[in-house]
Amino acid sequence: MAVAEAGRGDIVTSQVTGVLAPAFASIEEVLERLASSGYLANGQIASAVFLADRLSKPVLVEGPAGTGKTELAKAVAMATGRRLIRLQCYEGLDEAKALYEWNYRKQLLSLESHRRGASDESEADELFGEKYLLTRPLLEAIRATEPVVLLIDEVDRVELETEALMLEVLSDYQVSVPELGTLKAVQIPLVFLTSNNTRELSEALKRRCLYLHIDYPTPERERAILESRVPGIGHHLAEQVAQVVYSVRALDLKKPPSISETIDWARTLILLGIEHVDAEEARDTLNLLLKYRSDLEKAAKELALEDGPALS
Repeated sequence: MAVAEAGRGDIVTSQVTGVLAPAFASIEEVLERLASSGYLANGQIASAVFLADRLSKPVLVEGPAGTGKTELAKAVAMATGRRLIRLQCYEGLDEAKALYEWNYRKQLLSLESHRRGASDESEADELFGEKYLLTRPLLEAIRATEPVVLLIDEVDRVELETEALMLEVLSDYQVSVPELGTLKAVQIPLVFLTSNNTRELSEALKRRCLYLHIDYPTPERERAILESRVPGIGHHLAEQVAQVVYSVRALDLKKPPSISETIDWARTLILLGIEHVDAEEARDTLNLLLKYRSDLEKAAKELALEDGPALS
């Protein structure tokens, strides 16, 4: 984004150059293009993506860990040919990592150069100008001249103060830099925020977003995902794997298996030459699905009880 030169305290703005053409013509096209990118969406997911594009609103995607929330943003970026900019949230994230910070090393070198007479007065006066600004994901996304997808991943991990920093970006698509002024977007990115529901998000943040909840898939949808993502898997094995995982997730587990772990398990079974899963084979490879000893023990007992119909 071209930003006009200004002294400290001046307002620096860049107006949006124009409205981007819609990325999708219809909800059906969203379904088709996401599927071609390896993401099998349902109607609710496709509708949220379509409306986010047409209304220029962020999408807040909530649900259990491992249900494909992050993959949705990646698939949209792939389907639209947009660059993906990702902000991975964590406890302690601040504006220096989310929005911007100053290149202090370059500023000190400039000051030293000025003292030695190697630079002119105006360069020393512009220590908080554009050339010393280091953009971080939020500012980078709205300053991009090309269409982008912004993924704010696991937003529920940050504190309320950091969440508040995002509100200006998500409501007005601009960032206020005290030394420069207000930096406005050239184009409005497609924005996806994901949350695992580890804490309640503020109402102010939720008001600015379309809401989408993604839960674990039904056995039928997970079977379709396996057939799409696991080369060489037969319909019967995919159906068995999806049914076993569905039964395991119904248990009181510390960490239910994610979709990616289901895919890993299916690939392992194929690698081992297993075309039909019995209770013993399932128990021997449960460590691909479950990562806690207590969960493994619960699942093993469940499989022993269900040996027969559940694995037929």
